Parts: sequence; structure tokens; C-alpha cells
Amino acid sequence: MHSGQQLRKLIDRPEIIIIPGIYDCMGAKIAENAGFSALASSGFGIAASTLGLPDYGLLTATEMLYSVGRIAQSVSIPLIADCDTGYGNALNVIRTVKDAVQMGIAGIILEDQEWPKKCGHFEGKQVIPMTEHMGKIRAAVDARGDSGLVIIARTDARANLGLDEAIRRGRAYIEAGADVLFVEAPQSVAELEAIAKAFPDVPLVANMIEGGKTPQLSASELQQMGFKIVFFAVSALLAVTQVMAACFQSLKEQGTTANFDNMVNFEEFKELIGILQYQELEQKYRDEV
Repeated sequence: MHSGQQLRKLIDRPEIIIIPGIYDCMGAKIAENAGFSALASSGFGIAASTLGLPDYGLLTATEMLYSVGRIAQSVSIPLIADCDTGYGNALNVIRTVKDAVQMGIAGIILEDQEWPKKCGHFEGKQVIPMTEHMGKIRAAVDARGDSGLVIIARTDARANLGLDEAIRRGRAYIEAGADVLFVEAPQSVAELEAIAKAFPDVPLVANMIEGGKTPQLSASELQQMGFKIVFFAVSALLAVTQVMAACFQSLKEQGTTANFDNMVNFEEFKELIGILQYQELEQKYRDEV
């Protein structure tokens, strides 16, 4: 079964899907071990961790797909990939979707920003014409074939064109064939409620960015409104940054980590990374020589 079919089964369940944002294979494995049923790659996190740069459209399609392909292979649960704008026009979207299907990715997010895009909670975003993005979605639907890849249409129109335009675009993107709708960065509880009311029969995404433009609500509150998926897109990145900064500061000041307790021990890490499996394989092939 393609991972897209796994994701569709999760969407069909009554409960909301809580999805952490991850940006590397290690984070994906940790999230899987914590019991999450699906993951989402964070373009923000991948840009920061691989380039040390902001989410300003600086990652190429090759760099993004290189990262998300390996993340998808590192876990057994479905991965939704942040594919930005699809990296060009409808023809580029076809290439992106076909690559995503081959890599075993379960779903992709395609947004209607102009390229180069920006993080959805940054200032200065611009969007392409609605009809152009509809064409991209139709191209994605055709390119996925019978894989079951879930297509999540994202609109960033709220920022500069208002909520009514974002809702209008959302309806058009669903009509074009998107499976799930993601209206990025609503700015109040009332706006979240208006989105849910406008799409009672469409699976909806809410994106909780700590310190971002959208109010911080719990998964249960969002489910009561009518949302199907909630991303916590940068939570892990922000948490890891704090812990790493504290670790390095302690090391710089003390010249040792002996007094820094906020880390897993080496044996726990070896278990998480699966070292025992590779030791057994190593022994197997040594014994057969």
C-alpha cells in the first residue's frame, strides 16, 4: 500500500490528526517512537538546518526533495512534504509530484505564493493568480496517477487580499481536485471559525506556529471547530534550538558537559538509531565468511 493510502485512512477517521513538523531523519524517528500517526516536513526547518538561512524560497526543488525523500524512507508512518509552490509552473509541479510519489511520500502541500516564497507567518507575501494555482493542482492530480498521494492546497491570500479571498480561492482549489485545504495564517479565533464554517465537508488544516499570526489553540479545540489536521510545524526546531544553545553555552563556560543534564545518554541514543540491528547484521556476515 502506498503511504498516500495510509494517510487517507487517517483522514477518514473521526479524530483530528496531530502532526509534528520535522526537518531531518532523526526527528522523524523520535516522532514515530513517540506514537504520532503521521509527520510533516517543515520547509522552515529544512532551510534553517541545511542552509542556516530563513524560509525565503532559497531551497531548490532538488535540495527539498533530497531531504524529504530520506525522511520518508527513515520511518514507517506517512510523511506530508512541504513542496512550497511546486518550484515553477504546472509542468514543474508534474515533475515534483512524480518524484514525491517515487520517494514514498504520502502527501504534498502546494501553495499559491509567488516564487520565491516566504514562510507563511512572515511579512511581504504575494500570491499568484487563482487560476494559475488551479492549473497547478489539476497538474498534480494528473501526475499522481493511482498512487493515492494526498494533495493539500494551501492559500496564503489572507495576508494581503483578506480572508474572503482566501476562502474564495480555497473553494476553487478544492474544485480543481485538491483533497485537503490549508488556509495559512488566519489571525483570530473568529477567522478560524469562519474557515471551518465555509468548508463543512472538506478536510481542513490548521497550522500552529508558536509566536506566529494564528492564535495557539489545542487539537481538541480545533477539532470542535471542524479542523481535520493540525500541524505543529516548528515546535521541534524551536525546542532543539533552545536545548542546543544551552548545551553549547554550558560547554563554553565550564569546558565540560558533565553538569549538563538535558540530554539522552549514549546508550539511549544508540537504541534510538538502531545500532543493535546493524551490529547483528555485521556479525551475520562476518560469521558467514
